[in-house]
Amino acid sequence: MAKVNSVLGPIDTNDLGFTLMHEHILVMNWDMRQAVPGWFDRKEFIQHAVKEVQSAKERGVKTMVDLTPINLGRDISVIKEVAEKAEMQIIAATGYYWFEHPMYQWREVEELVDFLIRDITDGIQGTDVKAGIIKCATDQPGVTDINKKLLQAAARMHRATGVPISTHSDVHTHTGYKQQDVFEEEGVDLKRVVIGHCGDSEDAGHLESIMKRGSLIGMDRFGIDMLLPTPQRVSVIAELCRRGYAEQMVLAHDAACHIDWFPKGMVEATVPNWNFRHISDDVIPALRKEGVTEAQIEAMTVGNPRRVFENHGAY
Repeated sequence: MAKVNSVLGPIDTNDLGFTLMHEHILVMNWDMRQAVPGWFDRKEFIQHAVKEVQSAKERGVKTMVDLTPINLGRDISVIKEVAEKAEMQIIAATGYYWFEHPMYQWREVEELVDFLIRDITDGIQGTDVKAGIIKCATDQPGVTDINKKLLQAAARMHRATGVPISTHSDVHTHTGYKQQDVFEEEGVDLKRVVIGHCGDSEDAGHLESIMKRGSLIGMDRFGIDMLLPTPQRVSVIAELCRRGYAEQMVLAHDAACHIDWFPKGMVEATVPNWNFRHISDDVIPALRKEGVTEAQIEAMTVGNPRRVFENHGAY
């Protein structure tokens, strides 16, 4: 049986169950955390995060994929403690976000690979917790020279280990399609790639063009209604299901138990449904009303996530 590394050890892909494929336990600026006393209360956060994760578990979610890369504040000790206390299967990521740090400009791709491949083969941050997925990102600036290096590093880590890739993209500037171009140049099987944040668009034709190349797409920002309200997100999924693409979509919220980008209370006030419960409580019932079948929902929440991970053994 195929295995995937979770933060609590290898698990059989048949045991993944209902999987949210693009979430975050904690998004935290390391500089502010180190520089500002009281920026992060770990004990208080753990209590809050465990409740949030357990609320998803109570609704049938069995696995969460935490796609926090190293430069968005990934803290593996926090993720592991939340997984243990919430009794949730959590798969952690390695990889680089799209921020163009000067260090990346002067490093060769292979050096960027060497920095992070140990997260997959040996363990993260000096622990025995191994990453089970590779995260990379391209935003509105597009595939710049530096960004291409980060995508190439993700591709080469994938080819060396078999661990799948999941991306952050800006669907409106078609950066997901451009990511596929780089991955193809690097010899990546696009079936092992999830192009993220495609659910921000109602352009079914463009989303279809990504899937025709083999990749899955992430309909994974449910709750961020300021980017696209839930009814429109549901409608485009239903349309793509009618076109025969239910087996190439995965679902999630891109939510976090805490993200320090925003002032206290802003997230709750502006996007009240941006949490781990929204898909179970609201989205799946809405999909059913749009004619999406139980088999198609099962594919998007169980079968497709399993297939993303099942083509390699635990490293």
